[in-house]
Amino acid sequence: MSPTRPSCLSDFARYASLNVLGMIALSCYILADTFFVSLGMGADGLAALNLAIPVYSFIHGSGLMIGMGGGTRYSIRKGQGDDASANRAFTSGIYLVIGFAAVFVLAGLFCTGPLARLLGAGGEVYAMTRTYLQVILLFAPAFLTNNLLLCFVRNDGAPQLAMAGMITGSLSNVVLDYLFIFPCGMGIFGAALATGFAPLISIGVLSPHFIRRKNGFHPVRCHLRPGRLAAICSAGVPSLVTEVSSGVVMIAFNAILLGLEGNVGVAAYGVIANLSLVVLAIFTGISQGIQPLLSARYGAGQKAELGAILRYAVITALVVSAVVYGVIFAFAGPIAAIFNSEHNAQLQALAEYGLRLYFIACPFAGWNVILAVYFTSVERPRPGQAVSLLRGFAVILPMAFALSALFGLTGVWCAFPATEAVVALVGLVLYRRRRRPALHELLR
Repeated sequence: MSPTRPSCLSDFARYASLNVLGMIALSCYILADTFFVSLGMGADGLAALNLAIPVYSFIHGSGLMIGMGGGTRYSIRKGQGDDASANRAFTSGIYLVIGFAAVFVLAGLFCTGPLARLLGAGGEVYAMTRTYLQVILLFAPAFLTNNLLLCFVRNDGAPQLAMAGMITGSLSNVVLDYLFIFPCGMGIFGAALATGFAPLISIGVLSPHFIRRKNGFHPVRCHLRPGRLAAICSAGVPSLVTEVSSGVVMIAFNAILLGLEGNVGVAAYGVIANLSLVVLAIFTGISQGIQPLLSARYGAGQKAELGAILRYAVITALVVSAVVYGVIFAFAGPIAAIFNSEHNAQLQALAEYGLRLYFIACPFAGWNVILAVYFTSVERPRPGQAVSLLRGFAVILPMAFALSALFGLTGVWCAFPATEAVVALVGLVLYRRRRRPALHELLR
């Protein structure tokens, strides 16, 4: 073992653990909504929330794309000693946040009705879906700004503060969810409002990094160059696709399940999909945790350490996958019952069956999420984009429709693990072609 390995391991443990904790807390945005909405508004509220979640995923994913892409560029340039380029990366991230925020706010003001219909909402579910969409879209500037600052603070050597921001925001969301839905009686509007306030609170927690002038990045005067903006987006595409793919899968699965099982099927999938967001958040946390380490070492030319960091990340993901699937397989019934406040027997049966099949995907999904971020962290965005686009769009959609047509409900639940397994093989081939020595080291 080289003398650099202990440092790699300690840095990995610090960054990954802090970021995993933060991402789990961040994912509790939606999980808390799911629990309190199911308790306060039953199956219709759960269906409305599930229909609206893809839009939240797209907003959150856009923020991560800008933050992760900009943070990667910032960390590499810092490692190269080019502070001016590092600051331009941050300023370009601000420009992108302003542009995306304007689009989302305009959609919230003028497009929520058609958007709710497009997502499949109807009847009583339509009104709740539209309300949730409007509030979330109008809070988009807060979500985007929070993600930008979280990523840059993490890349600026302050992972503890980034974790504190994510956890504080999420805990406030849980508390506000309860207050707005029950004592205040605000219904689905209260659930959305609680989610919208959370990033504002997180930004407040991050603010001492700037007030005390500990930040190594600053906005600077620079031209709005399309090439620089495109480079940031390109590096952040895997993070966007990881989030958006959850929304895309939900839209496709909701459409299929509406035909197979009606609103109860959509509600059952809501339990599975929201739990999936938490599990994927663990893998996203690991990948985001290693990104600053990989980019800084790559920028400084310390390429010998890259394989070691990747190996630590993959082993951690495999261990987490084994634990998660064991718990879900053994306790699928109680897990489903938590979100089944009306004790609907059909919903309970569908959710239990789906949980045990859907989460077979865990080890494959963990590898795919980590590998995509690894590629972009070392300035190889194309294979990272390929892995992300395959799992998010190109494979999952035909797989879902094909397997559901062949095997009905069982095919729906198996589409996700089948997709992740296929893409994992593709990712392994791409990695082996580019990093054959590191692969040997990884599997040793």
